[in-house]
Amino acid sequence: MSVLTQPSVAGPAGQISRGTGSVHRESSGCTIESISTPEELVRLGPEWRALDAASGNGCPFRTYEWTQAWWNHLPQRRRTVSDSLFVRALRDPDGKLFAVAPLLLTERPGLGPLRIRCLQFIGPDGYITEMGGILCAQGREEEAYRELAAHLQANCDRWDWMTWSGLMPEGTSGRAVQEVAPLEWLGRAPNYVLDLAPSWDEFRAGLPRNMKEALRKCYNAPKRAGLAFNLEIAREPAQVKEALEEFFRLHKARAGLEGTVRHKDFFREPGTRNFLTEACSVLAQRGATRVFSLKLGRATVAARVGFVLGDTLYLHYSGYDPAFRAYSVMTATVAEAIRSAIGEGLRFVNLSMGNDVSKTRWRPREIGYGEALQISPRRSARFWFRAYRLGYKTLHLPAVQRLASRYLWRRFD
Repeated sequence: MSVLTQPSVAGPAGQISRGTGSVHRESSGCTIESISTPEELVRLGPEWRALDAASGNGCPFRTYEWTQAWWNHLPQRRRTVSDSLFVRALRDPDGKLFAVAPLLLTERPGLGPLRIRCLQFIGPDGYITEMGGILCAQGREEEAYRELAAHLQANCDRWDWMTWSGLMPEGTSGRAVQEVAPLEWLGRAPNYVLDLAPSWDEFRAGLPRNMKEALRKCYNAPKRAGLAFNLEIAREPAQVKEALEEFFRLHKARAGLEGTVRHKDFFREPGTRNFLTEACSVLAQRGATRVFSLKLGRATVAARVGFVLGDTLYLHYSGYDPAFRAYSVMTATVAEAIRSAIGEGLRFVNLSMGNDVSKTRWRPREIGYGEALQISPRRSARFWFRAYRLGYKTLHLPAVQRLASRYLWRRFD
């Protein structure tokens, strides 16, 4: 799809309607196309995929497939809250796509003349989408974030506040947005990345002593007990769908484990299970999905979902059978996933967002990402935000929580 070559129809100042969305001409010379319908999203798909492949992107949450599956299963469409697509496609003057911002506009209530409108990246789903952000061509991150921030400021009548995620506060993305408008930083989350060696033996030799000991335990303890574990990797769509059923079972089992660090069952709801199943299936069609299953005979005792994008294996959520916890089956699964990544010639393994010892003991590099709030420059926007924040605090008072949750907050928050 190239909206720049289609006949244009006069519209509001600074905006041209082209039948597949609207195109805003920016002062820099680039154009920003608005994608607000499922049909427009589908038409953008081929260009989005091509940009993804050329960019070296290693994050599944910025792919077209993830966004499309999310929109198919998880948007809110209720009287109290309503989501709409607010995707922005950034193009060079010649029409070539160089960045995509998969944004979502949430309105509360869903109907009526008085509504508060919040912008955020696709993925308000209880942390299944771990990190939002812009997909952009290599070397153009700063430009993409600055252009998007300026575009949003120029169209501030469409939103009251925005939650930026996936920003690096001291990096180019954070600086670019703050140059356009002030941000209120809400917090940071660490992301952990392993740099891979050319071989498993070299990688293992560079690990800290406690990790080497953990690996010896996870391989030797089962042997002493007469157990023979083996790893299977699902790659094809049909294999992936079958492996995910076992993953959901083990993820739930891990969440129910007591006497250790508690883990939420992120896929308790049918919608989230259906979403991940579709996202993994369509990404498997381009060879990007991996479901690592540790087997004892024909039974699966541990599983972890992963995505191979660019030169990176991104490890998503996991689960295991508590009956085999003593054999460190999750450590073995991650170790074998890393060994597989090395065998595929990948350069990095992303251990995902969040700080816990299961990641830090591998001695990975830490990359800090921030979440920031930006209030629309419209005078009424700050009033609406303060009213919403007050409503949120009121919601969490025990005496009114059950009643207010029907009106003020969304299901996955």
